[in-house]
Amino acid sequence: MWDYSETVMDHYRNPRNVGKIDDADAIGIAGSLSCGDQLKIYLKIKDGIVTDAKFQTFGCGSAVASSSMLTEMIIGKTIDEVKKITNKDIADKLGGLPPEKMHCSVMGYEALEDALKNYGHDDMVDLDDLREEAVREKIVCTCFNVTENLIWDAIKQNGLKTVEEVTNYTKAGGACGKCKALIQDIIDTYYHKEEKPVQLTAAQKIIRINNIIEKTISPELQKDGGDITLIDVDGNKVMVKLRGKCSGCKNSVHTLKSFVETTLKDTVDKNIEVVEVE
Repeated sequence: MWDYSETVMDHYRNPRNVGKIDDADAIGIAGSLSCGDQLKIYLKIKDGIVTDAKFQTFGCGSAVASSSMLTEMIIGKTIDEVKKITNKDIADKLGGLPPEKMHCSVMGYEALEDALKNYGHDDMVDLDDLREEAVREKIVCTCFNVTENLIWDAIKQNGLKTVEEVTNYTKAGGACGKCKALIQDIIDTYYHKEEKPVQLTAAQKIIRINNIIEKTISPELQKDGGDITLIDVDGNKVMVKLRGKCSGCKNSVHTLKSFVETTLKDTVDKNIEVVEVE
């Protein structure tokens, strides 16, 4: 029998913020009823702050506890603070989850990301169709409808190194097992173990570049009061706009070449060139 913390049991027996918000400003969904777990989260947002959050979930006690804890974590937080929350943060707040139940915290993270992705201003709305198309094309586990991006994020956020760990966190590979070889390929790609580079379609390259900028490059620049926005991608030319303290800084060229461009070359394509646009 799995060993649950007192916090997990408390949130399971006395879940907070259960229900729906009829006039929600953002709604996110993760999981699937056909797969046994589904979460729907509702957010009320005013002046860039989450003022209320509620959830509806169908799943096990860990799914209920993870959803309940997530709503408590985000109420009162700014959108920027909420965007930084990971599944590991949810699990840590619960005092940990059994490895076999970590996918419940991932489902919470995924629902939150889904709710926020189209909320507020977005300088890259013209890329949305390409992103969604690429995600639909890159279903790795058809049994549980798990995408490559979800597996990639789980590996990055939690340091996963085996197929079994990926299954525990995402359910991918937990049914027929036919996708286990694909999961291993993704793990190898993340840790740079492939002999041949992955050939990405144009849409997949945009997805990967955007993910690296949002989740790796931007957080580092924000630490010093700066930021970056992806404007467009044309082949291997990546057009960005520096913001905050990075904009107009005398070291902006150094930042673009030594950090932004180098990071994208290491993680996406060695031929990438980063260019700043007005």
